[in-house]
Amino acid sequence: MPGVTVFPRGDGVWLKCQFHAHTTNSDGDPTPAGLCDHYLRAGFDVLAITDHWHVTEHVCEGLVVMPCSELSARCDNPWPEAEAEVLALGVSVLPEVRDYFPTIEALAAWIREHGGAPYLCHPYWSGLGPQHYLEAPSLVGLEVYNAGSDVTQGNGLSSVHWDDILSRGATPFAIATDDSHHAGQDSRLGWTMVHAAERSGEAVVEALLHGQAYASSGPVIHDLQLDGDEVEVRCSPARSVFLRSGAWGGGVVQADPFAMPYLGRILLRNDDGLITAARFSAPEYWRWGRIEVDDVRGRRAWSNPWRLDPT
Repeated sequence: MPGVTVFPRGDGVWLKCQFHAHTTNSDGDPTPAGLCDHYLRAGFDVLAITDHWHVTEHVCEGLVVMPCSELSARCDNPWPEAEAEVLALGVSVLPEVRDYFPTIEALAAWIREHGGAPYLCHPYWSGLGPQHYLEAPSLVGLEVYNAGSDVTQGNGLSSVHWDDILSRGATPFAIATDDSHHAGQDSRLGWTMVHAAERSGEAVVEALLHGQAYASSGPVIHDLQLDGDEVEVRCSPARSVFLRSGAWGGGVVQADPFAMPYLGRILLRNDDGLITAARFSAPEYWRWGRIEVDDVRGRRAWSNPWRLDPT
């Protein structure tokens, strides 16, 4: 597959998006106006206000504010609440009965029916396993990084859950979010870069449905391409770049000259010796792949996955 891009490219615009944040309309500290002003000043293009069981609409010049909410479903996780939460991104209505959906699939399907993109919230924090995702085929993806959960309890990273789902045959896309309740303390930590056809909420939802995005807590992914049996990535200056492909696949290159590379080589470095381009040879067992980029501060970016033709 020479020269196959697995990264958004071509006409469109890159938008810095926050897809999970709360106001006084549910359990957040800031008012809707205050939250919008906060993210506008922080350089965001798009904000999804995801108050629990409430659609918060607010007009803010210079910021696309998407109609959204965070809804809940019953599930068999081990916690007393026995619930899962899903972001209803781009949905401007609420269910007639404002109570738990009976299943995650029922909730995700309802969001799809109403023109939205359903993304599963904080799998690690919610005590969810791969079966919860696999039993809900209407889901588009999940939060690979939820900064609020990470800041408060250290369980906001769900990349192991993501890889487990990928290895079982599904292909969830991923977003990184703040899940901010206390803007200024648990905000500007995780976001999603979306390649949309235009600067609008409708275009952002369409891009999310097709994985035209990557998640980040700092680094930038500039390009990603498959070339035969090799993968090439270009990124902002990085300490490490990983190719992920399940338990038996994957590789790494590291800027440290004494660190061992595996299945990869560095193509370009900046003046400080950090990686700006790398190339990986395909691992023996791979059926899918994704890229992670770490910067010198330990912040990470996650590409969306691609799946290989089994033939």
